[in-house]
Amino acid sequence: MNIYQKRDIFRRRGEINVYRMFFWTTLILGGIWLIRSVQSGDVKPLFYPTPTPTRFALSYALEGDAQFTAGELDAAITAYGEAAKVDPTNAKLLADLARIQTYSSAMMVSDADTKVRLAEALASAEQAVALSPDDSYAQSVYAFVLDWNANPVLVPDEREVQRLLTKANGAAVRALQLDPNNTRALAFYAEILVDQQKWTNAQQIIDQALERDPSLMDVHRVHAYVLESLGEYALAIEAYDRAINIAPNLTFLHIRAGANYRILAFNSPNEEVQTQLFEKSLEYFDRAATINDQLGINDPAPYLSIAKTYSQMGQFFIAIRNVQKTIEFQPDKAEFYGELGVLYHKNRNYETGILALKCAIRGCNQDESCEGRGGCGNSDVPADVSGLPLTSNTVYYYDIYASELAALSTPSKSYCGEALDIASEIEASEFDNDPNIAADIVVVRTICSTLNDAPAAGAEGTPSATDTVPTAPP
Repeated sequence: MNIYQKRDIFRRRGEINVYRMFFWTTLILGGIWLIRSVQSGDVKPLFYPTPTPTRFALSYALEGDAQFTAGELDAAITAYGEAAKVDPTNAKLLADLARIQTYSSAMMVSDADTKVRLAEALASAEQAVALSPDDSYAQSVYAFVLDWNANPVLVPDEREVQRLLTKANGAAVRALQLDPNNTRALAFYAEILVDQQKWTNAQQIIDQALERDPSLMDVHRVHAYVLESLGEYALAIEAYDRAINIAPNLTFLHIRAGANYRILAFNSPNEEVQTQLFEKSLEYFDRAATINDQLGINDPAPYLSIAKTYSQMGQFFIAIRNVQKTIEFQPDKAEFYGELGVLYHKNRNYETGILALKCAIRGCNQDESCEGRGGCGNSDVPADVSGLPLTSNTVYYYDIYASELAALSTPSKSYCGEALDIASEIEASEFDNDPNIAADIVVVRTICSTLNDAPAAGAEGTPSATDTVPTAPP
């Protein structure tokens, strides 16, 4: 017999769970809020790309300091420029930017590029002073930038040079009034005094800076500059070496030290000592070139310095090769063709010298640029070159060009038209006060005025290039 368990006829209704109801209500309301937040943009969907985090100005500044110490000045300028964008009211960032921009101008090759970079530095320094006129550091950097802008080579107006130097002096004095312990202000003040030809005062001021803080590169650099101005080239080298120990990758310090060795060599009466000094000079220039190569910086300055040293040693072929190396870096730089033309002239290769000097003075197209550098190799890039205006730095190119054109002219093939045009340009300028250049112009006019009466080409009495072409300075 099967016995079944009893079942309730009526099922009892379960009791309501208050906590469960609260949980579901909260979940529903949270879902509604989440949907509305996503729609309004307050909450981003899952896996939505996160925004790029904003860097602090200090981060860029630290990067700029590292790049400056490494010798990568353009990268340092970029980093400090970004820092100034993040914090545009920070006067110190702008002052640091101006300081690096000013130092970077030392690595520029052309006057035009140097002026542009110094103008950028001056704008940064002026902005820093405008933001914080009572900041000693900003005032000291402003003085430094003004002083470097007062370069007579870049500013032909002597009154403008003196105006800038006066402003620089005032800014340096103001910086020291605001903070008598500002060592950089002392160093920059000493540099300004040198440029104002107040050498004794400059020596006293830089000595104070050395006593206060000998750990600053700026102090040793200016000390070397003061010693250079006093003709103490050996001591200047020692000061540059101390600056190099602090900032070993700043190639302009190596180049300045090498230039002082070159001066010592040129002035030495002892041939053996002279050779040793030239070799020391080359070591510094080679070190600068090596640093640039390691950093991937295509800076032609060390190679130009090497070329000038070999030129003074009388090794013109090696000097020519180094200038050709600079043209590989910047094939459209007219200054390089001018230097190359001078070296071809010293090496008595007058025909190629004319081609190079034409590129430097009148400009040339791509094919002519290859001819001017002695032919284009695998590493050479043909380029259009714009000629250089007549200035105190380029007048010697004009002088040699006119002299070589006249000297190589014959009745059957005359270059006198161009030679006389160049001579007239020099005479009409303010740069003909050099007696050597004036004498060269007289020779040019004499040759060309008598050329029609000269014997036929190749006959006895034809003007010889070796007799009439001027001798280049060291």
